[in-house]
Amino acid sequence: MTHKTSQQLLHMWHRAMIAGVRADEPDLTMRQICVILSVYLKPEEDHTVRGLAKELGVAKPVITRALDSLGQMGLLKRKRDERDKRNVLVQRTVKGSVYLSELSDRIFDAADDVDDI
Repeated sequence: MTHKTSQQLLHMWHRAMIAGVRADEPDLTMRQICVILSVYLKPEEDHTVRGLAKELGVAKPVITRALDSLGQMGLLKRKRDERDKRNVLVQRTVKGSVYLSELSDRIFDAADDVDDI
């Protein structure tokens, strides 16, 4: 990736984030974005707090705090695993799906504004 391309990608991301601010979207941290993307981009997997912590290379309490916030916003939900009560499954929500769809749209719109990506 060239320096110019890196700058263009940063401008694209910046424009997408500005559009989210203007749309009054939820203000997610980088960790929260990583957690929600991990769950939504791999819908075929059962996601657990332990598994997400391992994937992101952080402690389980970090994931728990992120899930507390994401749950309050309605973007993800937790459910006790019926097969193994020690596990907590992290599940998608309609509101989370809508949020990521709108985020994708903002990123595509921003990409249209940046030359040669």
